[in-house]
Amino acid sequence: MSDHQLRTRTPAAPAPALRVPGGPRGAAAFRAAAPALAVYAAVRALGLLGFWAAASAAGKNPLGPLSGRWDSVWYQRIAENGYGFTVTLPDGSVHSDLAFFPLLPALERGISEVTPLTLGGAGLLVAWTAGLLAAWGVYAVGAHLRGRRTGVVLAALWGAYPTAFVQSMAYTETLFTALAAWALYAVLKGRWIVAGALSVLAGLTRPTAAALIAALAVTAAVTLVRAYRDERRAGPVLRRHARMIAGVALAPLGWLAYVVFVAVREGSPFAYFDVQAQWGNNIDGGRALAAFIAGLPWPAALGLCAALGLLGWLVVLCVRQRQPLPVLVYALTIVVISLIGAGYFGSRPRLMMPAFPLLLPPAVALLRLRTTGRTAAVLAVLACASTGYGAWTLLGAGPP
Repeated sequence: MSDHQLRTRTPAAPAPALRVPGGPRGAAAFRAAAPALAVYAAVRALGLLGFWAAASAAGKNPLGPLSGRWDSVWYQRIAENGYGFTVTLPDGSVHSDLAFFPLLPALERGISEVTPLTLGGAGLLVAWTAGLLAAWGVYAVGAHLRGRRTGVVLAALWGAYPTAFVQSMAYTETLFTALAAWALYAVLKGRWIVAGALSVLAGLTRPTAAALIAALAVTAAVTLVRAYRDERRAGPVLRRHARMIAGVALAPLGWLAYVVFVAVREGSPFAYFDVQAQWGNNIDGGRALAAFIAGLPWPAALGLCAALGLLGWLVVLCVRQRQPLPVLVYALTIVVISLIGAGYFGSRPRLMMPAFPLLLPPAVALLRLRTTGRTAAVLAVLACASTGYGAWTLLGAGPP
């Protein structure tokens, strides 16, 4: 991989510094991101309205599937009572709430204690607010690499992802994606301590923070090796990159802290991995995926193989696009983790949703259409398709 893959691409048009803090720079950053936030909010509002209409027509409470089913129930139980709840299934396997990371329940509890919101309402507030912050971070990365228009389309595509209905649920996907996107942006801007701190929070949110930790570690390792190759003196190289080393050392602390917490609580150094194995979330190298495909009727198996082929093609396009090393490592690791686990197959598209860099090649391709109207029309069709699929899934029996 050549040196320029570690460097930042120059945006197509100069833009104000994309900073999160307040003040003039923060205001300028918000104004720059406003179109992306507006488009993302419109896409997600369409998804919510479509689901609301479908649920009402079916005589169901629309808020139930958003805040009171599947994983959201586990998070709220942790927020209310702390850890310690288990369920024994008919096959004898034990599902423990220790499989769920603590940041979302902590936020739900804190918000519910200082506002009139229930735990479910607090979870939705976190998810929806984090969704906007995630869209802003996705835009920031896309604008930094390919210009503002690409950033806007990238945020819209992330909002219209097939399983984007999860972004409207009291789940952790939006919170994790927000932390990951801004951490990657911080790396691209050389702010390693900020990236490390955001990675700590991501590590308290989802186990897939391992992808973010890997992105920082691999990028730092390649940078140090190249710097040492040029100077042949370790001391000056380490001093010059001290903040990068500190950020990388900081990054895994959130994830490690929770794994250690579970180990101490259960009295076993591998307790966290045992808990995940009981849920069927252990790593099996892809055997469960292969067995699932083999058990499908051949038309469905061919369709799934075509979808996996499309995913592989997106990965190839990301490599050919020469995305910066941290962005590429993050996205590829998310994909690999999602495919080699033994968990429920229907959740895998949701697990890959934080890998937003995979959408950068389609975003660039959409901007090559002759008119803005055509780009908008394609995005509208994708948003409608996502809305329909989301309503159908949320009103079904199985988890997303």
